[in-house]
Amino acid sequence: MHQSTPSNSGSGCPMHQPNPASNPSTSGCPVQHASAPKSSGGCLVEHSSTGLNPLNQMPSLPQTPLDSHSQSAPLPTDRTLSSIPRGTEDGKTQTWEYPSPQQFYNALVRKGWETPTEHVEVMVDIHNFLNERAWNEVLRWEKRVAQPGDEQPHLARFKGRPGEMSPKAQFWMFMGWLLPTRFNTEPPFDRHDWVVRRPRTGEEVRYVIDYYSAPPTPDGEPVFALDVRPALDSFESARERVSVGMNDIWETMRERGWGNNRS
Repeated sequence: MHQSTPSNSGSGCPMHQPNPASNPSTSGCPVQHASAPKSSGGCLVEHSSTGLNPLNQMPSLPQTPLDSHSQSAPLPTDRTLSSIPRGTEDGKTQTWEYPSPQQFYNALVRKGWETPTEHVEVMVDIHNFLNERAWNEVLRWEKRVAQPGDEQPHLARFKGRPGEMSPKAQFWMFMGWLLPTRFNTEPPFDRHDWVVRRPRTGEEVRYVIDYYSAPPTPDGEPVFALDVRPALDSFESARERVSVGMNDIWETMRERGWGNNRS
């Protein structure tokens, strides 16, 4: 479970114990303080007029307000390139592109969520930041199985599944019900399934990402925790998760001094 907070605080993990997927950590501010590249990379929002984009299961979202009477202020239409590769074209790596604040707001409107327009740009910054953090965690897993000289994997497609709790999240919820003083009792606020393609072999591996809200820092800054791991779709993924889990348990025992200074 990796935590992300705007203030680099070391606030505790909502699970209150090491997670088999990874070790707790914090990271920098989700709000970008320098201009990011704007370009026409692979889009996170489909612009065609034909239903859902099969790469992200999202409908076409325009760069204009869906209802000009309900939107209190105009929003930027600039879009930011992510660092997440989606493939190669003419020998060049193409990256996914994040939706603009206007498109993000339109998505919220379509879902029936009332959101003040003055909050949308910060929400987009945090959304993009969490996706970058999730990709970094995917790369940590992928490095465990990569061969020398392998090209960086690509995010082939993804799907948001906020209404479907993963089996692991259900297990932690059960543990929270059983031992509420030790385990988190709040479900993840979002879930994504990402399909990662390994260029050398063309193999596709599904990753499950659970997004949690962790307790805020003492000064009120929000903290987020990400649980990123390969889905149990293959023997290799299961083996890697067991291996990482055992390593985390061993590291925890070493940090607590178990097995040391035995008489």
